[in-house]
Amino acid sequence: MNRYWASLLTGFLIFIVLLFFPLLPLLASMVFWQKHFFINYIQTLKKIGRHLKAILEGPALHYFADVMGRATQVPQVMGGSCVQCGNCCMNKRCMFLQPIADGKYQCGIYSSPLRRFSNCGSFPLNAYDIERYECPSYFVIPITVAKLD
Repeated sequence: MNRYWASLLTGFLIFIVLLFFPLLPLLASMVFWQKHFFINYIQTLKKIGRHLKAILEGPALHYFADVMGRATQVPQVMGGSCVQCGNCCMNKRCMFLQPIADGKYQCGIYSSPLRRFSNCGSFPLNAYDIERYECPSYFVIPITVAKLD
């Protein structure tokens, strides 16, 4: 998918979110079967606002342009594993991120089948992802091509 269409889809997504903003805590409660989104309505709206602001910084465009467009070869190989720092969750601004202990976080919707349609499962897609979120554990593995003589 080219950047033009990705930008249009991103704009449409943001428009829909803003249009339904007051209903989002109720929708989140119903979709993810977690009543605390609706019970803590004001707090959830604040989290959604923070989440939306973080999305506007590039994750939605990245999703539509890079993740959905993964038909082309991703030129880098990643190494490492998740240490649950929460950085990749839009610098700890994802509304679904939950603190667990000792500065570690977990995804509140990790087991939801809808999560696979998010940006989350693709991290890290490239070196830019690692740098953008200052990931302490993933790294790019350099690829060397041996010359045959």
